[in-house]
Amino acid sequence: MKFVLFVEGHTEHKAIPSFLKRWLDPKLSQPVGIQSIRFNGWPELVKDAPVKARLYLSRDDVIPVIALLDLYGPTIYPQGKKTPDERYVWAKHYLEKKVGLRRFFQFFAVHEVEAWLFSDPSVFPSLIRTQIAGLSQYPERVNGANPPAKRLNNFYQRQTGRGYKKVVYGKDLFSKLDPDVAYGKCPRLKDILDKMLALAESAC
Repeated sequence: MKFVLFVEGHTEHKAIPSFLKRWLDPKLSQPVGIQSIRFNGWPELVKDAPVKARLYLSRDDVIPVIALLDLYGPTIYPQGKKTPDERYVWAKHYLEKKVGLRRFFQFFAVHEVEAWLFSDPSVFPSLIRTQIAGLSQYPERVNGANPPAKRLNNFYQRQTGRGYKKVVYGKDLFSKLDPDVAYGKCPRLKDILDKMLALAESAC
């Protein structure tokens, strides 16, 4: 049995499935697979999710389809939805209704998946750790005005003279990150993992 994970970019495609599995598998009587499907950015995922989700959910070995987007980036939010919580709740409902399938679940990383990395400064090179330390208690509050990946790029540029390479560095950093640490500090990540665990337990 497996999850199908819709993602919007290369970092999520390469780094996130194994990160999620490291939290899920020890809690299950038997491990589950996570197959990530990469879309070319959030507009393609929003447009094609209904057709792609129906295709994958027609297969007997798929538990559900989970779609993961960054809250920062999409321009689908109504003008009146300003706060992260307002945007999260509205967009989750909107996209799940758009797909219209019982075993499709939409989630968002607040504000980007890189925020999860901030939960543990020790995964970063020593030159970067002090920059991250002040953000590590509440990683999901690293906001859309100055989002996580942009902050990382600034930190790396300032401390090393080179920018943050999102895909290359992201894969390495996520491989070092303890998912239990991120789970304890990132409530929206906790929502994703708790739902995946419940779905996997009911399917096994």
